[in-house]
Amino acid sequence: MSQNIIFGIDVSSRSSTVCVVIDRVKQGNPFTITNDSFGYQDLLDHLNQYLITPLVVFEATGVYSLSLQAFLEDHHIKYLRLNPLQAKKLMDNNLRHNKTDKLDAYHLALIQFSAPQKLQAPQSREYHELQAASRYYEELTRALIVNKNQLHRNLQSTFPQIEHILSNPSGKIYWTIVSLFPHAQYVLDMNEDQVKQRLLSISGIGRQRAQYLTARLYAFARQAYPYDRKDGITVRAIQRTISNLLSLSNERDQVINYMEKLTKVVNARALTIYLSIPGIARTTALRLIAELGDLRRFNTSAQIDAFVGIDPGRSQSGDKDSRLGITKHGNHIARKILYRVITQMETVRATQPCHITDYYDKKTY
Repeated sequence: MSQNIIFGIDVSSRSSTVCVVIDRVKQGNPFTITNDSFGYQDLLDHLNQYLITPLVVFEATGVYSLSLQAFLEDHHIKYLRLNPLQAKKLMDNNLRHNKTDKLDAYHLALIQFSAPQKLQAPQSREYHELQAASRYYEELTRALIVNKNQLHRNLQSTFPQIEHILSNPSGKIYWTIVSLFPHAQYVLDMNEDQVKQRLLSISGIGRQRAQYLTARLYAFARQAYPYDRKDGITVRAIQRTISNLLSLSNERDQVINYMEKLTKVVNARALTIYLSIPGIARTTALRLIAELGDLRRFNTSAQIDAFVGIDPGRSQSGDKDSRLGITKHGNHIARKILYRVITQMETVRATQPCHITDYYDKKTY
């Protein structure tokens, strides 16, 4: 009769606790390995002691468990990776009372005996790279927002009117204009031809538009009453902030190009499908692929809902059975992107109607 050999591993930042369980019986004392090549070689030596390849069960602990996952995949060792919420629920269902690294490793191993989980083939490394790129894009976006707010605050004491030079006070053309004229006095110290020539040096601005913007700049400069001097530190801060904004914007563009290149290698068909959905453009499609991963690994739409965290909660007590709001336990970034998709669908509904906006209409009226 074949034996079920489970290695439960509780992963910490620098080390991991390993507990071996065979047919629900703990084998010896748990041992500790370091989360590096030496520790993983020690783990491999223990795994190789058995004729039957053991199954490794561990909890996904963010970046700390990635090196263990890479080691297991490189050595073709089957593993079960549980998200923290799922692991907690499964262990609590087994009436776990105490919590230590050794007990956690033991209870993680017991999960596969008491509540067997389906093993899934690991996604290709390209999907991990896509998600890492998406998270980096998210960081760049947050930094962009911080710098935009900082630019707005600093302009209030040098040249607040320049924020109305274009219809939208954002983008490379706007930032370049502000970098050339961060203070109202910069405009007044030049003649119209000098201002116009500076504007013509900006890519995307032609002669007619430069003439129009020159007139507006002069009108705004005469209207302004700055608090800070044109040679003050605030002007320097404005130019530094604009340099940051241009760099961040360019880096975001590069990240999206990189994500598109990866996506065409790993799943070009998925990109085509996402782009066919109303309200989803290139950046949104690429980020959804990065955050949701390979949808083929899900068996039902309910599993996708749970992964994103939009599955409805439920409260049942006696005869009372009520539906709650969404659980919000899943991928919060994917959830945010999908929320934006719905708002974009509403925006383009006049030209690109779809059943999703029809559903929201029925819910509203």
